[in-house]
Amino acid sequence: MTKSLKKVRVSMMNAIHDLPLLVARDEGFFRDEGLDVDILKTPGSGQRDSDHQALRENIFERTMEALYDQGQCDQFRMCEWGVMKRAVEAEKTGHRPAKIVALGSAMSTFAIVTDPKARVYEPEQLKNRPIAVSPFNGSHFTTLKLLEGFLKREQIKWVFAGTMKERLEALSKGEVAAASLMEPWISVAEKRGMRVLMESHSTRSEAAGDELDGPTLAAMFRAEARAADAIDKDPRKHARYLIEEAGGLLDARELKVSRILNAPPEPYTRERFDHTYQWTLGWGLVQSGATFEKTVDNRAWQ
Repeated sequence: MTKSLKKVRVSMMNAIHDLPLLVARDEGFFRDEGLDVDILKTPGSGQRDSDHQALRENIFERTMEALYDQGQCDQFRMCEWGVMKRAVEAEKTGHRPAKIVALGSAMSTFAIVTDPKARVYEPEQLKNRPIAVSPFNGSHFTTLKLLEGFLKREQIKWVFAGTMKERLEALSKGEVAAASLMEPWISVAEKRGMRVLMESHSTRSEAAGDELDGPTLAAMFRAEARAADAIDKDPRKHARYLIEEAGGLLDARELKVSRILNAPPEPYTRERFDHTYQWTLGWGLVQSGATFEKTVDNRAWQ
């Protein structure tokens, strides 16, 4: 008699952040671990047809967070600092608790892009000039991380400019001096003649509710590790997810696949927590008073 698969429901937003999740499902890696993983696709800033439903000012009202809050999924991944904010603040604000359960597998590239017409050639020239991001998402946090080595914190001026597509439009109109983008939108920008000023990989974190047990998470992470390895061996094969998000603005040959980087999920260490939490707290982007014990649960490795 065939053993039934354990059903797990997770959510995703942008393909660059969730590529190992998608590949693990489509290549049967989850099934090999005894899992039937249902992926709820929610609006993110990277899809061409996304609207502001994904980018509401209250982070817990954004589609993915709302679905998790309602119990429609038990697991998600986002930028490391964004997961930190949500894990710290959820219960304090009356929302469904979530714990950080891993340092995730997707190392998403973010880039600060300018229009050559603006004659910006180096990061210092962005002093006190508006940079398009979406608040409390990877584009926001990574922009701060990238620029604080060049500018004083009070000189970094970010503005909410909507989705990746909307940020590019704002850049083209001269409404902002730069825009923070991820793939496939960095490649779209380069296709349009925009200049990449600086870029860096940005780690995801994995979050989950207490309902998802350690062995199930461990099985998920083993499958994602296999997927990360498969992607890195042949990124072009799996790039179609990113091309689809660009909605006809990019073809497969124009995507810079060297920006697609993934790694096996690993425990979220106390040292990592302290460093990331203190940095986020130092910018005033998260509530104070959080502890490693209340925020992190490495049950997949116990």
